[in-house]
Amino acid sequence: MSDLDDLITEELSLPIDPRVTAMAAALAACYPESARAVLFYGSCLRQQQLEGLMLDFYLIVADYRSAYAKRWLRIANRLLPPNVFPFVHEGLSAKYAVLSEADFARECSPRAGSVSVFARFAQPARLAWSADPEARADAVTSVASAVTTLLRLTRATVLDEEACEPLSVWRTAFNYTYGAELRAERSSRPADLVDADPDRYERLAKAAGLAGWTGIGPGTRKAARRRWRQLRWRGKLLTLLRLMKASFTFANGIDYLAWKINRHAGTDFVLKPWQRRWPLLGALTLLPRLLARGAIR
Repeated sequence: MSDLDDLITEELSLPIDPRVTAMAAALAACYPESARAVLFYGSCLRQQQLEGLMLDFYLIVADYRSAYAKRWLRIANRLLPPNVFPFVHEGLSAKYAVLSEADFARECSPRAGSVSVFARFAQPARLAWSADPEARADAVTSVASAVTTLLRLTRATVLDEEACEPLSVWRTAFNYTYGAELRAERSSRPADLVDADPDRYERLAKAAGLAGWTGIGPGTRKAARRRWRQLRWRGKLLTLLRLMKASFTFANGIDYLAWKINRHAGTDFVLKPWQRRWPLLGALTLLPRLLARGAIR
């Protein structure tokens, strides 16, 4: 195991609220033939009061054929990963995204089609449930890859003198990733992530070998910046497409969307009855207003 793998193993194994562990186990039990790991991440990771919040999980499955009885769900998860569903257990509410082990590994790597997975798992997460030691080891490998992918893609865009400060690289990294999705959080959010636990990000940068990635030439920087531009426009398009798909997989998805935007952006959008009746159309008509008011970027 590398130093980075050791740090990720330690972090994924940190204690979590027993209610979260129970919820993860219950979620895995809904996929008895395919569940491999359940990862807990997001803002709720830092909360002690979980009631009234929406917990975030990633369910990693062996493959989509064994995960779904319905063919259209298999196709949707393969063509536009991940599928997202609601989940309720013992009074707590959550949403969970489903990815196969192969897709999770790819989306944590430089071959990722968007930033959404490697950006999330470069941030703190916990392995709330795993099927066996092999599944646990695979999760560690993928999460470590997410850290390396984000740092390498970012490091390649900056000059050597700018890269001497690891926390500056991390802040740039999260500015890139937040700019590559339609996000409701305030513009200070990327820096806040790093400043909340600078020691963590320093240690990860050191373990990943950031200091040794030197001698990056103008051609490499140009290519890296082009890659981020591609990730930016692709990520925003994928956000819209995933929103459209979630209207079919996520009951009352538009209510969750409105709640999350109001919570993170400090807005007070109230949904109309017809928007709940036609959530896909309602979400699309809501988008121009959100963009105009700066609620999402």
